[in-house]
Amino acid sequence: MNYMININKLINTKVLLGLAVAMTLSLSSCSDFELPEAGSIPDLTPPSAAFGAVTSPDNFLQVNFANLSGSATDYSWDFGDGNGSTDKEPSNVYATVGQYTVTLTASDKLGAVSTTSAIVIVEEPSAITPIINEAGFEDGSTACGTAADGRDCWRISGGKIHGISGDEYSGEQSAKYDAGDPRVSYQALTVTPNTKYTVSLYYSMKETTDQGILRLSILGKGISDASEAADAIIASADGTTQEGSKTWNKLTLTFDTGDTNTIALWIDSNNVAEARADEVKIELAE
Repeated sequence: MNYMININKLINTKVLLGLAVAMTLSLSSCSDFELPEAGSIPDLTPPSAAFGAVTSPDNFLQVNFANLSGSATDYSWDFGDGNGSTDKEPSNVYATVGQYTVTLTASDKLGAVSTTSAIVIVEEPSAITPIINEAGFEDGSTACGTAADGRDCWRISGGKIHGISGDEYSGEQSAKYDAGDPRVSYQALTVTPNTKYTVSLYYSMKETTDQGILRLSILGKGISDASEAADAIIASADGTTQEGSKTWNKLTLTFDTGDTNTIALWIDSNNVAEARADEVKIELAE
């Protein structure tokens, strides 16, 4: 009995030694190879290069690239203007407008490569032509409030809104600026920076012995209170013809927006003669 136990022990020891040697050899052979890094699956999903491009809202010469590639770890960009990048999602500022062939090469750590190209068009955006809400001061628009009041888009905190008159240039009513009672009209607009615009309106004014003025002004920014208007004016024009409330004259003002993308229309009077305004219009200057 003791002899048989010793043989079994000997056999088991040899088996264990054999397994240990086999495991050592297996681990040693594995150390000779590098495992692929995360993002690379060479057998099932090789790299596939793809990208999108969008112009920066702050600079039309700057293009931001979105990397849509799959199963890749490294990227090489050729922007078509002599510039390049190895960033995953780079940006490039082009010197001039034009068409550029952009190429993206995507690869993984095993050397698999995918390349794609696309034409990117860099162009100056068209200038915005703003929409003036309630431009004729007519009831019925819900752009800024109820359909019952054509003054909702022209209100400003701290300022008394213009009145409504049945003497009109067109439509059924116009804005009225009373004598001796300060009234104002205000509306902010989105514009294209560094662009010339022309604003116009039709006005009439009652005859008085003193000189009345209807003023059309452009504010270089949006404001939150009427007290800020005077310091924000970048251009203005005065209507001074006094031929009665039914005689209409055109008042025109051309201005440059400068570096802002928001301006505001401001209409008021010197409160000497009752004045009216109608059909406000803005367009790109010729």
